[in-house]
Amino acid sequence: MTYQETDERLLEQAANGKTEAFQILYERYRDPIFRFAYRMLGSAEAAEDVAHDCFLSLIREPNRFDQDKASLRTYLYAAARNQAVKRYQALGREAAIEDLPYEPRLSDRHQPIHQVLDDELTVEVRNAIADLPPLQREALVLFEYEDLSLAEIGAVVGVDPNTVKARLFRAREKLRARLDRYFRIGRETATVRRA
Repeated sequence: MTYQETDERLLEQAANGKTEAFQILYERYRDPIFRFAYRMLGSAEAAEDVAHDCFLSLIREPNRFDQDKASLRTYLYAAARNQAVKRYQALGREAAIEDLPYEPRLSDRHQPIHQVLDDELTVEVRNAIADLPPLQREALVLFEYEDLSLAEIGAVVGVDPNTVKARLFRAREKLRARLDRYFRIGRETATVRRA
């Protein structure tokens, strides 16, 4: 059994009791599913539960996955989304995204003022994403962070790609409006340096 085998073949083997096949699928998709759930729910514990439940469901009922309808990747994101929606409803409110401990920095500049500005921007971006409406946030997270196509996101959330595109556009516009002052400062700094 190799890592090059298709998801469908591995799932078939896992359904027939081959734990190594399930382990390969788990290793392929656990981190992306966890990251998505974490960015949607803002809790590592809740994200861990969502990822666990997705894979547990998959191993218990592998026949629920229909390769004619979606890829396994899309199926798992849809399952994670459904788990996150259940958690939203159980809380009776929208969960905020907490500070993510390992966000990439915007630059490797080592001057203290640049580090402070980069840290401030990172926090602002996180907060701006957290404040997006859930449907816009999930479209943005799936597209920008998880690299799903519009069609894949549409399959995950149950809408056509044009609806996803519209949600993504609205999310970016809201982010642009909220973060404009940071980009304006960056443009002004670049202009001063060139002068």
